[in-house]
Amino acid sequence: MAEQKEQTFEEQLTQLEDIVGQLERGDVPLEKALAQFQTGVQLAGKLDKTLKNAEAAVAKVMTPEGELKDFTEDDKSAK
Repeated sequence: MAEQKEQTFEEQLTQLEDIVGQLERGDVPLEKALAQFQTGVQLAGKLDKTLKNAEAAVAKVMTPEGELKDFTEDDKSAK
């Protein structure tokens, strides 16, 4: 059995956009629409988690000693 590669953020976002487009057009049978909706909700949750993790990472700065610390307004004015 082939190993399934984890989708990138961009691939997941594109898939979610495709699902939303199909659901908005209303040209899919009810059963398929429900399955797509469930997939869309799962994708939205994964994308939200990825964004929150990225936000947390960006909100940190590296000190001259190579340690990560939370970014503060003091850090911004020190430049």
